[in-house]
Amino acid sequence: MDFTAKIETQHLNLYYGEFRALEDVNIKIPDRNVTAMIGPSGCGKSTMLRCFNRMNDLAEQIKVEGKIFIDGKDILAPDTDLIFLRRNVGMVFQRPNVFDLSILENLRFGLRIHRLLSKKDEIMAAIQGGLEHVGLWDELKDKLRKNARTLTLEQQQRLCIARVLILKPQVVLLDEPCSALDPISTLRIEELLRVLREDYAMVIVTHNMQQAARVSDYTGFLYLGKLIEFGETNQVFTKPHEKLTENYISGHFG
Repeated sequence: MDFTAKIETQHLNLYYGEFRALEDVNIKIPDRNVTAMIGPSGCGKSTMLRCFNRMNDLAEQIKVEGKIFIDGKDILAPDTDLIFLRRNVGMVFQRPNVFDLSILENLRFGLRIHRLLSKKDEIMAAIQGGLEHVGLWDELKDKLRKNARTLTLEQQQRLCIARVLILKPQVVLLDEPCSALDPISTLRIEELLRVLREDYAMVIVTHNMQQAARVSDYTGFLYLGKLIEFGETNQVFTKPHEKLTENYISGHFG
């Protein structure tokens, strides 16, 4: 595959205590594309995703070996600024994790934490830009004082994506972002991801193979902590190189 990697792992291993959750994973993930990670439950998809912003550091008895490069810098190096890393590599979770605050305060939260903007007009411009980016500005511009938890689940998930984008990340990680949504809302979020990939490196973990096929440019198949196959989505789904990949995609296990 002829591209410069935005994210690259070299011989990545991760242990929870004695359990080896990721085994010698070598992958290159491109910029300005959607990369999907598929595989059965417990295969290491979410664990690998959390490696890219070092969220696994928050768990107990974690040991990580190997290298993870983002823009050529090893984020496992001891001098890594984790606050900057997690701003630069934003994350959207399975269920919308909006705060029990107004829409405005939800969006202002990250700007305050990272001390990015201080002037009111700059903050409001950033908030408007974030909501426009996810197609919510017209719906919510007159409701910014409303509690974010009164929004629909789809609106809440879009709001969570906007909250990430306002911080101007380089990479956006999405861990089963549609699992709590109905089919129509899922399709709308997928449409949004297709638009956003023009500006970001996006990595999505999904158990839904149809979603991976619809939304991604590249797909990786993980099984028992090993990266079995990685390639362009159309190739992986129609002409997989590995028999294990073919068996999983055809529904023989998983």
